[in-house]
Amino acid sequence: MAKAKSAFVCTECGAEYRKWQGQCASCREWNTLSEVRLSAARPGAGSGGGGSTARGGYAGAVSREVVDLANVDLSEVPRLSSTFEEFDRVLGGGLVPGSAVLLGGHPGAGKSTLLLQTACKLAQQRSVLYVTGEESLSQVAMRAHRLQLPTQGLKMLAETSIETILGVAERERPDILIIDSIQTTHLEDIASAPGGVAQVRESAAALTRFAKQSSTVLLLVGHVTKDGTLAGPKVLEHMIDASLLLEGGADSRFRTLRGQKNRFGAVNELGVFAMLEHGLKEVKNPSAIFLSRTEEQAPGSLVMVVWEGTRPILVEVQALLDDSALGNPRRVAVGLDQNRLAMLLAVLHRHGGLFTGDQDVFLNVVGGVKVLETSADLAVLIAVVSSLQNRPLARELVVFGEVGLSGEIRPVPSGQERIVEAAKHGFRRAIVPRANAPKHSPEGMEVVAVDKLADALEAL
Repeated sequence: MAKAKSAFVCTECGAEYRKWQGQCASCREWNTLSEVRLSAARPGAGSGGGGSTARGGYAGAVSREVVDLANVDLSEVPRLSSTFEEFDRVLGGGLVPGSAVLLGGHPGAGKSTLLLQTACKLAQQRSVLYVTGEESLSQVAMRAHRLQLPTQGLKMLAETSIETILGVAERERPDILIIDSIQTTHLEDIASAPGGVAQVRESAAALTRFAKQSSTVLLLVGHVTKDGTLAGPKVLEHMIDASLLLEGGADSRFRTLRGQKNRFGAVNELGVFAMLEHGLKEVKNPSAIFLSRTEEQAPGSLVMVVWEGTRPILVEVQALLDDSALGNPRRVAVGLDQNRLAMLLAVLHRHGGLFTGDQDVFLNVVGGVKVLETSADLAVLIAVVSSLQNRPLARELVVFGEVGLSGEIRPVPSGQERIVEAAKHGFRRAIVPRANAPKHSPEGMEVVAVDKLADALEAL
């Protein structure tokens, strides 16, 4: 009997090694190598369920002829609507035939609910196969009944064997194939347990190969680790075409769907959903829910305009400063980069003349939104100044702009679109970088253009 071959694979970057070592030479992480057993592809593999482990034809139809790039057919493949505008927005316009989409999120975020709603609605017009490996068919049916979803036409399969799943998919030829979840599937000729590095990698490769060869839309559900990253080997994210993350705390009824990787659309696009009694409902105007402010304006509260994907969103940032009883004052930022907050406070002291070294500084972006861009710099500093001086700001004021280390206010992308969006929501005064100031301000809005941080503080 031939000895089984094995390799050591890094769970962070997917690098392979012949023997174990403490540190991965590729990503420099420690204790991330795990042993996996390797198995050769079976003879005759290449198509269908039995040949799912073949290496050839991974990218779809195999072309052995060299062609000029200018002669490649540019006819766009028609996209399929997911029946959710917010879902389509994050996907870049809809589901692309032959694509593999990975949906991750914490337990209870609503991954299975979102895909079940999508599957039930799509099944009324197209062929959909929903494969569940974590729940029984009766449990899925009970959830669909509770959500009052149309169940006629949706094909269900309770299975975890990749060979069986591909055999059924080859016979049914669905337009959309949903796997819930990839961590529960396994290949028979790999000895490791489901959820392991080898099983997740090879299972995803076999499913993705089938999707590309048959022009099937593949939707995979993935688990996340404690720190919020996708569980399994890093190579899994390289295999698929789009990686989406569904976020939302247990104490919030709102869920945000963010694109982390997308070969067919913009990255960092944001979709907003509300978890209601009958499942997830899309929020087409996110600014309205993030601006539910109290009647009495409090110090440290200010509205800023951030750009998420292809649209502006108005969110409220709150700052609270208090005398610190510690030798090292606290700097806490929820929804913002904490290191950038420390840098902005240094700029405020050097170029604004306001000292916060003896203050505990707490920042929060209302609604659970994570702001990833630098356009929030000026709004953060103005909110900090408002709380430090205990002076409320005007309710109709909106602010955006990037702050440099020399105290200059730098322009941000799509500045005029941000101003127009603020005017639509009733804001009457805006403090913006001079390079973003429009030639003609929207009717009823005063636009204050500033070059330096001192000018912005004086404009208050």
